[in-house]
Parts: sequence; structure tokens; C-alpha cells
Amino acid sequence: MMRWGLVLALGGILAARGSAGGAEPPLLKVGTLAPEGSSWHTILGEMGDAWRKAPGGGARLRLYPGGVLGDEPDLVRKMRIGQVQGGVLTVVGLAQIDPSVFCLALPMMYRDYAELDYVRDRMGPMLRERFLEKGFVLLSWGDGGWITFFSQTPVLRPDDLKQRKFFIWAGDVSAESLWKSAGYSPVPLAAPDILPGLQTGLINTYSATPLSSLSFQWFALAPNMTELKWAPLIGGLVLTRKAWERIPEPSRDAVRAAALEAERRMMREVRSADDKAVDIMREKGLKTHALTAEQRAEWQKTFEEAYPLMFGKVVPEEAFREAMRHRDAYRAKPAGP
Repeated sequence: MMRWGLVLALGGILAARGSAGGAEPPLLKVGTLAPEGSSWHTILGEMGDAWRKAPGGGARLRLYPGGVLGDEPDLVRKMRIGQVQGGVLTVVGLAQIDPSVFCLALPMMYRDYAELDYVRDRMGPMLRERFLEKGFVLLSWGDGGWITFFSQTPVLRPDDLKQRKFFIWAGDVSAESLWKSAGYSPVPLAAPDILPGLQTGLINTYSATPLSSLSFQWFALAPNMTELKWAPLIGGLVLTRKAWERIPEPSRDAVRAAALEAERRMMREVRSADDKAVDIMREKGLKTHALTAEQRAEWQKTFEEAYPLMFGKVVPEEAFREAMRHRDAYRAKPAGP
């Protein structure tokens, strides 16, 4: 009887522990192209620590960096079929879910981060709602820096680019068609194929941020950088709605708060890292090429003339118009003291 009493007592203790501790926190597999050891990877890892410690059970983040789960279109497909639960995506991956997000990354539309932040703050609620309707939760935004051209020989004007074989994201059929119709020679590749593409001569030019170029060491094979910040590389942390709903409800506020803290850190740390990356690459042989006012005007005219061609193919016109309205409202504000 005493033995049975001990067994029953032990069973009661284990049951109580199970009840108090609840089920094991859900495991969320999240992929990203960000390389291991990069600023993005570090910030996301610390966010994962906060998720695990969240009150109410939290969540476990298993991060797959460096594109080991495939390129961003592949990652979004895997999210849709439930193989992975989330992704830290650039605008290319986000647009696979809803192309309206491209209104935040159109070439030559924003002069600086102040304009981008102003528009993103006002477009954010609408974009989050559109993602939710499609089965995804956009937890936070991220920044990758400003995109420019890296090439084996300098690219100073649009006509120079027409003579180059340059990388574009594989699977973006609309963008490929637009470039080709304007007389350019884009080469669709997965991002992990940029380095072998440069090594084999498949491409001789690519567009990326300085921090990305340094992190992946692409610049060593394309050591000329055009000083033209022609588009911001925006990104975001996305979970499937199913994965989000698996997180215990008492934990969700803390999980979201940790994601927003990661967003703030990326905006602070990654933005400042772009200029530092250029300095490091210069020490390793990178040549940077300043543009004249005339050359900048050529790029501005080239990209702006392409906007109407993008409507319905790259970005919905209504999203573009709303973003443009907010941008122009910011520019019309009186200058500060």
C-alpha cells in the first residue's frame, strides 16, 4: 500500500508539473539569407533568446542562416506548405506574399531613410493586414542598407548597365521582362549563385548593399562600386498565421515586443554598418565611383519612366500611388529649425 501511495503521489507531482509548465514551447523554424555571424544573425539570435524566456510558455526559434533552406521564393513556398514556420525576408521574398510591399523599395523613389520611415509608418498597417489575409503575420520590419551596383568594370550611366550581364532574382519574371524590354541583359539567379556566377563569367555585375557585398565577399570579384543609392533593401520577419497561433496567447505580446526590439536594433546598427562596410572593402581593393549631377539625373529619369510599366506587374498601382502621396507629403513639410 505504501508503494502504491508513493507511486500515486509521484504521479500527482508529475501531473502538477506538466499542468504548471504546460506543453513544450512550439518550435519555429525560420530561414534567412543573412550569413551566420552577421549583424542580422546576431540580432535575430538574441531575439530568439527573448522568445524562449517569454512569460506564458514562449516559443523556440531555430534559425537557418545563409540561405541553407534555399532562396527566398523557395523559402516562401516551404512556409506555405508548412515545412518551415517563418522567414526573415528581403522585399523580394515579401513580395512573393503580397507585391504591395514593393512600394517601399522602388528605385530612385526615396532619397533617404527619413522619407522611407515616414512612408513605411503610414503604409505599415495596410500591409500587415494584407499579409494576414494571405495567411502570414508580419511581425517586424528590417533593413539591409541601400542597394547599389557592384561590377567588374565601372557602371556610371544606364547605358553602361546595358552592356553588362547583371544579376536579378530568379523567379521574378515580371522584372526580367521589364529589364529586357528596355534593352538590358539581366541574368536570373538564386542569391547563393551570385558568387559562382561571378567566378564563371555568367554575370559581371550585381546590385546589393555594401554590407551584403562584404558579408558574402562578392565584391572581391566585382571590385567597382557605383556611388548611387538607388533603392533601400527593406525586409521583414514573417511567420505563418498557423505558426503564430501555436504560440501561447499569454506569450504573444512578449514575442512581438522582442521582434520590434530587433527591428529597432537593425535600423540602428545595420544602417550605420553600410558606410563601415564600404571603408573595409576600400582597404581590400574596392574602387568607388562618384557620379556627376548629369549622370544621377539620367538614372532618375530612367527609373521614373519605368514606374508606369511596373503597375500590375511588379507593384499594384494603388499601393504605389499611396506611397507616393505620403512621400510627397513628407517632402512638402517645412524644414526644421
